[in-house]
Amino acid sequence: MSRTVLVTGGGTGIGKAIAAAFAGRGDGVVITGRRQEVLDKAAADLGGAVRTACFDAADPAQVEAFAATLGEVDVLVNNAGGNTDFDRGEPGGLAAVAENWRANLEANVLTAVLMTTACLGKLRPGGSIVTIGSIAADKGAGSYGAAKAAIASWNIDLARTVGRRGLTANVVAPGYIADTEFFRDKLTDERRSSLIDAAMTGRAGAPEDIAETVTFLASPGARQLTGQVIPVNGGECTTR
Repeated sequence: MSRTVLVTGGGTGIGKAIAAAFAGRGDGVVITGRRQEVLDKAAADLGGAVRTACFDAADPAQVEAFAATLGEVDVLVNNAGGNTDFDRGEPGGLAAVAENWRANLEANVLTAVLMTTACLGKLRPGGSIVTIGSIAADKGAGSYGAAKAAIASWNIDLARTVGRRGLTANVVAPGYIADTEFFRDKLTDERRSSLIDAAMTGRAGAPEDIAETVTFLASPGARQLTGQVIPVNGGECTTR
């Protein structure tokens, strides 16, 4: 039976790969994001089973308005986010520090919390919530790493809350993933090589690696798997 899958930040990179994986399995997919032209291109690339919704997942009013249009949902993938520090300069004072931290917390934590809260009443028993975390939660990366660590903690409480309703909640924590917009084209060749060398597999991760893990977590074979953080990082050590 075809399911309804909602993927936030589904227009590029990991989110687009996740949408493609579910659509390829015959599911109906809704991708969301803040750039309509990016969503339209992704939908055209992925085919007729994919619909789009353009709004800011960090804005409560916009999330509420979107959720009101939804029917029943089987899978929610909280993929929206990223390291907003790449879009900002070094903070010049406490006000700028506070702004930078708020930006990462809003982009990575608030988006997931708002979307999940708004969609809880729409999720059917047997459904799944999967949130994209990061290896940065364990390795440290300023406000971005702290935000992803908050996601891991929040997910434990979420899994406890929704478990009796037949829902699972897990986090997938990627390491370095190539072919995404994450580094805003600011990644040097030297840094890219060091990230690849840190993986035991000796290669960069691909968006499809994350997509396959997400689809498994939303499958019948993962119904007893909840409240977990699943690292997909090629075996990279998180203690250095």
